[in-house]
Amino acid sequence: MHAAGLRECSRRIVDGHCTAEALTRALIERIERLEPHIQAWEWLDPERAIASARLADLRRAHVSSSRDPASVLPFEERGILPGVPIAVKDIVDVLGMPTRMGSPIYRDHWPEDSARLVHRMADSGAIPLGKTVTTEFAFMVPNKTRNPWNTGHTPGGSSSGSAAAVACGMVAGAIGTQTNGSIIRPGAFCGVVGFKPGLGEVATEGVLPFSATLDQPGVFTRSVEDAALLASWITARQGTIARRIPLLKAAPRLVAVKSPVWDKAEPDQRARFAADIQGLRKEGAEVDERELPAGFERAHAVHRTIMLYEAATGSRPIREKWGAHFSAFLGAALEEGDRISEGDYRQALDARAALIRAFVGFLDDRYAAVITPPAPGEAPAGLGATGDPAFCTMWTLLGVPAITIPTGLGSRGLPLGLQIVGRPAESNYLLAVAAWCEARRPFTSLVDRGD
Repeated sequence: MHAAGLRECSRRIVDGHCTAEALTRALIERIERLEPHIQAWEWLDPERAIASARLADLRRAHVSSSRDPASVLPFEERGILPGVPIAVKDIVDVLGMPTRMGSPIYRDHWPEDSARLVHRMADSGAIPLGKTVTTEFAFMVPNKTRNPWNTGHTPGGSSSGSAAAVACGMVAGAIGTQTNGSIIRPGAFCGVVGFKPGLGEVATEGVLPFSATLDQPGVFTRSVEDAALLASWITARQGTIARRIPLLKAAPRLVAVKSPVWDKAEPDQRARFAADIQGLRKEGAEVDERELPAGFERAHAVHRTIMLYEAATGSRPIREKWGAHFSAFLGAALEEGDRISEGDYRQALDARAALIRAFVGFLDDRYAAVITPPAPGEAPAGLGATGDPAFCTMWTLLGVPAITIPTGLGSRGLPLGLQIVGRPAESNYLLAVAAWCEARRPFTSLVDRGD
């Protein structure tokens, strides 16, 4: 049962082939077996999760026996997640669960309400299974989680536990966040789909703020179809993302971008990107290879200025009281933010706006999406760092929707992926393009390999 995706789990429950309680018990059993090796969870109460699933089953039985018109709609029209367990990154508030944010400062912090996106998720019938490990305050200092493909390698960050839990079948879907590369990079490293909707499409109330301009929640699943389903329920406004991905009427025209950080790409990732380009062309896609317009070489510096200025400003009160409990690495980054002037910050915001306009002009009406690497290569060995987010930075800066799909393995047997980036406010179209690419670049997940 652990290998079933979100939509399959939902269908089994709706069709009466499984209960939410049975599914939850099966997942908890798998977690208990794998967690000593993967360490994806910050907080998990099995009895609470089973009780929530049992209540979801009772509610579903009541709705099914009522005269509610929604209860007799075809499953595909409802697109519900009745009692399906979802993992939640531990910077997102869930009532009845601690939000520890990867820091001892918040070891005993219990929120008074759930985040808005959790309330939206609950509308689908899904239940929060538990809290997954995050790096310290969702920055770059690693926590305890290991990569399920090889526990001697990082899973990426900062949504480390969410990506790892989905990859090894502890759960079929998880919530993450991205301020730099915290969804796309761990998604690529762990061989799962990581999807970051466009800026503002998912509400951030009840989510730890790091950089208000850049913080963007998203999801992890094992298919693009499931990513769309889960994302559709957590958006700030219902209907922003469709629960069913529309089929493209024709093969897409794509533009392959190496980006200004191409020098960081390792040989395996370069070879995988070239193979993906050729493979998509053979399937009928037009793929042009172009460089981004002048000015994008500044994108990483602009991103860092905005991120650290906002993080430093927002964290000042807590640092005044608990500064000694911050890691040296994060503390130094925030001190760097303290030294950024408001004038430089305002200039960076203006530069960001100009880059957004340039990107829209670059795509114009010619291209459906950008394709580019999601990371420099396979997940690095060791647990002392989470890997370089450079291939994600500029897309987070622009606030455009982005998704990574796994497309193969590198020479060390770890996943490599393809990042697909869309226009602002066009998450639905991006998902349609990603689903088209996924169908033509098949990948066998870790759970489907029997691992």
